[in-house]
Amino acid sequence: MGPVSMPSTICSSIFRLAMFSSVCGQLLGDSETDRVQDLMSRYPLIDGHNDLALQLRRHYHNLLSRVDLQHLPSVATDIARLRAGRVQTQVFAAYVLCGAQEKDAVRLTLEQLDVIRRMCTEYTDMELVTTAEGLRGAESRGKIACVLSIEGGHSLDSSLPTLRMFYLLGVRSMALTHNCNTPCSWETARAAISVSKAPVVFSHSSAYAICNHSRNVPDWLLHELKKNRGLIMVTLFSDFVACEGQANVSSVADHFDHIRNTIGAEFIGIGGDYEGVLRFPLGLEDVSKYPVLIQELLRRKWPEQEVAGVLRQNFLRVFDEVEKVRDELRLSPPGEAQIAPEAVEHPCRLVLRPPPSQAPSSAPSSGPPRLLSVALLLPASLLALH
Repeated sequence: MGPVSMPSTICSSIFRLAMFSSVCGQLLGDSETDRVQDLMSRYPLIDGHNDLALQLRRHYHNLLSRVDLQHLPSVATDIARLRAGRVQTQVFAAYVLCGAQEKDAVRLTLEQLDVIRRMCTEYTDMELVTTAEGLRGAESRGKIACVLSIEGGHSLDSSLPTLRMFYLLGVRSMALTHNCNTPCSWETARAAISVSKAPVVFSHSSAYAICNHSRNVPDWLLHELKKNRGLIMVTLFSDFVACEGQANVSSVADHFDHIRNTIGAEFIGIGGDYEGVLRFPLGLEDVSKYPVLIQELLRRKWPEQEVAGVLRQNFLRVFDEVEKVRDELRLSPPGEAQIAPEAVEHPCRLVLRPPPSQAPSSAPSSGPPRLLSVALLLPASLLALH
């Protein structure tokens, strides 16, 4: 039998139906995209963790004169893509590798803080902030706010005075633990939550119940976090998102759903960990892709108010509460607790001891001549501490 012909009127109707379906699908897609862009324009993202400074050191030796942060295709983060991803605030981490522990971690951390400060003051799109008020002000001025953070307690060299000086330099967040220096991360987190008067933050972790990676947060610890009124900023690193198989946007959204169902959406943020790792879920390859994740949450019927919390409102609430505790403790004397040198077991640390008592002598010293101490006033152009 030869081919069956169809009346032209039926063919025309099918063609119009196909065209209508195609147009409807396109309009639906455009409508979802417009909804995401509208929401993120009103509630632009605060991203809790980015390791761009580490890549600037690895690839460019921290020489900012050799890079253009507006467009930096060798990495996943630049100003153009932060704008495209509606990232209004970026917490930049000063991270030094584990090999620096018990060696020169403090110096290297200072150098990383220096390069973050420079990029956030030398580029007019960015603005260094140290307060919640400053963060809100940067948004009103159309700036990408930069918050300084330190990743890993090894950057302190077991010294509270070092931590205080980092704060004076503008650091507002520090991860207590990392892979290299604290294997008992969960117990450290429990201890921090139990003693802290202010909310604490998991800056880039996901749900252990979905992917049982040791850097993710188990449900019992999520409940402790809720009591503390803290924040878990869900990370996008593929190994933390999908323990098996290829991670995608849906895999990431599963972590959001689980945490929301366990403790509520008001304790969730986003900490991408771009530049800190190599593998990201399909569809979330760089910082410009955040709207794709937000679109997935909206498709899963998350109320816009809860998504706004995830984007920025929850972080601002935590920042406000931390500053309130800071102000309440302002008149308290600083802690002077010290870790005994034998407990630190630091082979490169100089231990100062009182000099042995000696009888006064008028005889001139037979040692080498002492040099005259000279102090110089450093010009502002060298410091460039804006």
